[in-house]
Amino acid sequence: MNYEQQTVAYFGPSYSLADQLRFPITLQSLTAEGFAQQKEAAAKLPKKTRDLVAKFEAGLDPAVKEDLRYDYRVQLVPIVGSKTDADLSLNFVKLDDPTEDERIVMNEAGRTGTVITKIKHVEVADKNLRATQVAALVTEQVPFEFTVHGDHTEMWRRIGIRPAPGAADPYATDSRYCVFSEAFNSYLYTSSWVKKIVREIGTVDKYRAFFGKDPRMKKVTQLPASGSRMPGNPPQSMSA
Repeated sequence: MNYEQQTVAYFGPSYSLADQLRFPITLQSLTAEGFAQQKEAAAKLPKKTRDLVAKFEAGLDPAVKEDLRYDYRVQLVPIVGSKTDADLSLNFVKLDDPTEDERIVMNEAGRTGTVITKIKHVEVADKNLRATQVAALVTEQVPFEFTVHGDHTEMWRRIGIRPAPGAADPYATDSRYCVFSEAFNSYLYTSSWVKKIVREIGTVDKYRAFFGKDPRMKKVTQLPASGSRMPGNPPQSMSA
């Protein structure tokens, strides 16, 4: 019987806090410096508080400690490589999935505060685009020409959606707009990147503000004037 149940059993259900308590969950990256700061903060807790927690944990039945309803533990696995549009992928591992040896290691790691991570590259089959396809799609939607090696290269460099060629970590991309493909050994781009380009430089004024120069306007094909005929074509007769 936990503290809430004991309170209700002794004072009655009208004193229950079960419908008022909220337990916020916060997910954040924890650096080595941040972990050290947390340990330092925990060490500054009053001795009575630390002793109370320690005595409470020591008095619990082992079956209660291992019950997910008492302590819910989650292993976060960072995925490196081609990803979805999400900023971060989380892999929730069920306790029934690992082998017995893996489960023992995970349980011990949970008690000591160690985080088990597994780095793996995931190749995702997706309808991503090559740079030439991006340039063609953008050109269709703007009144000027959008080039691959000039305009597109300048945009991804300045906005920083992918690393430069030869970077130590080619997977360090903004996965909303770009992914590295091991199969093609090159970068592929998402439809969201095409939309962002059009938003950023879709008009002559926006292009000029971004690149500091005038765009090369599309060539306009002059159509023959109304009533005229192309050379070599016989005049068409009209019947009443």
